Amino acid sequence: MQITEVRVFLRNEEKLKAYVTVTFDNCFVVRDIKVIQGSNGLFISMPSKKRPNGTFKDIAHPLNNETRKMIETKVLEAYKLELEKPREERSKVTEDDVSSLGNTSTLTEDLEKAIENKISN
Repeated sequence: MQITEVRVFLRNEEKLKAYVTVTFDNCFVVRDIKVIQGSNGLFISMPSKKRPNGTFKDIAHPLNNETRKMIETKVLEAYKLELEKPREERSKVTEDDVSSLGNTSTLTEDLEKAIENKISN
């Protein structure tokens, strides 16, 4: 299994630094991986869903440390490369894009639409 594409959508928040979409073998996509600034540096958080009891459960995640490390390495490399791009070339989702999304239960679908609209305009 190879990562064939990593798309980074920067955020300007204290801890949340980016949303990331990762494509595997040009045939499987995982959206809404987060780049988080923690007390010990950057790390990734896999997409998750809020459960009725208030806890979160990963929707998709690696089953072993080797795969997690591979994904994290590629995602953080892509994040750093995105930061190096001139501002006008970045794939940035703005606060306006997020605030116009509406219901957070459909955030994943709506965020993807907002990103696509931003890219096509």
